[in-house]
Formats: sequence, structure tokens, C-alpha cells
Amino acid sequence: MSERDFLAQRFEENRAHLRGVAYRMLGSVSEVDDAVQEAWLRLSRTDMTAIDNLGGWLTTVVARVCLDMLRARKSRREEPFTPQAPEPVATGTSGSSPEREAVMADSVGLALLVVLDRLAPAERLAFVLHDMFGVSFEDIGPIVGRSATAARQLASRARRRVRGGPEAPGPGLARQREVVEAFLAALRGGSFEGLLAVLDPDLVVRADMADGPPVPEIRGAATWARQAVVYGQMSRMARPAIVDGRVGIVMAPRGKLFRALRMTFVNDRITEIEVIGNPARLAVLDLAIVES
Repeated sequence: MSERDFLAQRFEENRAHLRGVAYRMLGSVSEVDDAVQEAWLRLSRTDMTAIDNLGGWLTTVVARVCLDMLRARKSRREEPFTPQAPEPVATGTSGSSPEREAVMADSVGLALLVVLDRLAPAERLAFVLHDMFGVSFEDIGPIVGRSATAARQLASRARRRVRGGPEAPGPGLARQREVVEAFLAALRGGSFEGLLAVLDPDLVVRADMADGPPVPEIRGAATWARQAVVYGQMSRMARPAIVDGRVGIVMAPRGKLFRALRMTFVNDRITEIEVIGNPARLAVLDLAIVES
């Protein structure tokens, strides 16, 4: 086996791990491929004898590449995403089907990716590397150009923003999640009766979109549910999340937020839904993941 073949073999042994790191950092399969490919190019130009821990070295390289990509993304203020199916995480395994890829993406948690996207690049890196992959703050510090203590503070700040408050939701939020899960199940199944079971008869639905004329308010659960079941296929990209302190829904193709639903609950029923698509409004929403 040639030296280059041996190097390629060692790299392939780490590919799945590197993809996992890059996906949680970037939330985009195309960017994941770019970051992992860049790690291979840098490895191929490096003297292997100078590397004591190849896995750690590659993780650091991918993290640096992802950090640069996140900073570039923030600086160019990406355009709002249009509705489309969530982009699945690539596993790099042979025979990987689209269904398996979608399951892998869901296991990461699209709601988590939405919240991570609100973090500053350095916060996101510190949180992902330490909390998800167990990298020490002593190793994270040099990547973000800060001390280990400062890196710990970055991760702590990110952790608070991701969790959005207490470690576990109280009974109110837990019940709200059950209602929202039932709401989504009814939408995905096209069940008119299922929607009516979780909606208050006097439901009010308002919308704030980015463009076009104002969307008229809709009143009445039956009126709205008849329209909603027609567009139920869009609910496959929807996930529960805490939206401004209550359980709601985020829609985030490729992990990029383009819709959020704020909900009001009374007696275990949804009484109000506010559909937010205005980028200015989306940018200031207080979002957090729903703890399992």
C-alpha cells in the first residue's frame, strides 16, 4: 500500500465523525461536503509524522473551516429560504437511502439546528465541540482564538440560549408539547377531525409575511382546518420548539428558519396561531429547543 493510499484509508476511518461535526456546525449537506473535502486537502499537504492524534487533528481542521464558513455566512446576511424539504445529513456510508438520510437529519433535531443558527459562530463552535463531541476547552480555545476559560464561557452562554430556561419544561410546557404534537400529527395525516380535537372552536389565525398584501385574519377552527389539511404536506418540515416562551412550531428547510408559529393555549386547546414569515420578525424571536 502506498503512503497516499494509507493516508486516504486513515481519513476514511474518520469521515463519518467529521461529517457529524460539520453538519452540526453548518446544517447544510453541501457545505458539509466542502468542509470535509478541505480537511482532506490540508491533510494531503501535511507531514503525517508531525501529527500525534489524527482524529483530533482532523476535528480541529474541520472546526476551523466550519468557523470560517459560519463567519462568512453571517457577514453576507443570507437571503431568506423558500419552502422546500429539509436537507438531510449525509452519512457518507455506502447504500445510504434518502429515507435513512432523513432519519439521520431528524436525529440531530431540526429545531436544534434552528436555535444553533442564532448563535454567534464562536458560541456555536464551542457548544457543538464540547457538548456534542466532548472536545476539551483547552483544545477549543485556540480554534476560536481565546483562552480555555473564555471558550468555556462561550459554551455556557450558548447552552443557556439553546435550552431557553430550565433544564426541563414544567407541566405547562409539557402539556403544550403534547397538544402541538397532536396538531402536527393531524396535519401530516390530513385529519380534519384530529385538528378540531386540539383547536378551540373560536380559533383566531393571523399571519405576518414578508411581502405582498396583508393576510386576512381567519376565525373559526373549522374554517381554518379545512384550508390547512389541503397544505398538510408542508408540515413535514415543521418541528416543535419554544417560541417566545410557549411551545410552538418552526419550519426550517436545511436548518434555516423561514416560518414560525406562535401559539396561545387555553384548557389544552390552541386558541390563537400567529404565522410569522417576516424576516425582521423571525430575527428577533426568542427560540429554544423543547427538551425531551
